[in-house]
Amino acid sequence: MIYLKLFNSFLQIGLFSIGGGYAALPLIKEQIVDINSWLSITEFTDLVTIAEMTPGPIAINAASFVGNQIAGIIGSIVATLGCVLPSFIIVLILAKIYFRYKKLRIVSGILEGIRPVVVALIGSAGISILTLAFWGERGISTNVGDINIIAVILFLAGLFILRKYKPNPILIIMGSGLLGMIVYLI
Repeated sequence: MIYLKLFNSFLQIGLFSIGGGYAALPLIKEQIVDINSWLSITEFTDLVTIAEMTPGPIAINAASFVGNQIAGIIGSIVATLGCVLPSFIIVLILAKIYFRYKKLRIVSGILEGIRPVVVALIGSAGISILTLAFWGERGISTNVGDINIIAVILFLAGLFILRKYKPNPILIIMGSGLLGMIVYLI
């Protein structure tokens, strides 16, 4: 029964996550945290961090991790297959349609219409993670004392360095992780 539940949950994620991994984060959170309670919001944030640092798409990394946590290696395989199957089928169908009708204006219009929705989904995921980082699981508070000042400083420093010097984002992730480790251990 758990295998079917894993497959079905990640099938939905794979089916409705248009726009890539960041756009899928709200869907992944809803299935993993809200509906099935497989992970807490803190564990989900850790999952996103690990999935981001691990090679491969976030949704597939999440499926592999959650499947393994819930039902071992078979659960990992089942969840990953559920996540990949819709994309595989949809891409095959769309490739055939696209190559047949790519010169039609309606096709380019559809693709232009999807773009703002994808941006909104990515923004939603970013705001959720930012809220958790700054205020914790309690959520946004008007009390200034509830804000995690260290997280805000690390965020602003990382954002400044990324915008001004344009280094590899992996260096910023590693550097902020190292700084966070040092600061929180002291």
